Amino acid sequence: MQATALVHEAYLELIDVTNVDWQHRAHFFAVSAKIMRHILLDRARRRIAAKRGGSAERVSLDELPDLSGDRSAELIALDDALNTLGSVDARKARVVELRFFGGLSVEETAEVLAVSPETVMRDWKFARSWLHAELSNS
Repeated sequence: MQATALVHEAYLELIDVTNVDWQHRAHFFAVSAKIMRHILLDRARRRIAAKRGGSAERVSLDELPDLSGDRSAELIALDDALNTLGSVDARKARVVELRFFGGLSVEETAEVLAVSPETVMRDWKFARSWLHAELSNS
């Protein structure tokens, strides 16, 4: 999925959100990252579920998605590993979600989580190694 399309879908989800008391800019980024993660995962799951083109819809060549079926499986495996990491250390999982799915910088992630940039970098390094080991085992 192209970044522009992802942002547009996330925007449509955000304007449908009702009764949200936006605390600050960082809160908005945190919610946006979570929405983007779910959009990508839903898309990946739909692609995997539509095996052998049985329920494939016709699209023009300009609308072809960037994710192949293999990438969809990888994204779902990453989500499963990220959920496992979240049960071990929720903050490290949030760092990955904000940086990977939300595209936030170290400083922006630190602001969202109310920690120092150094803590974000330590969490980021740990989470990357942990996820690499977890995904290598599967």
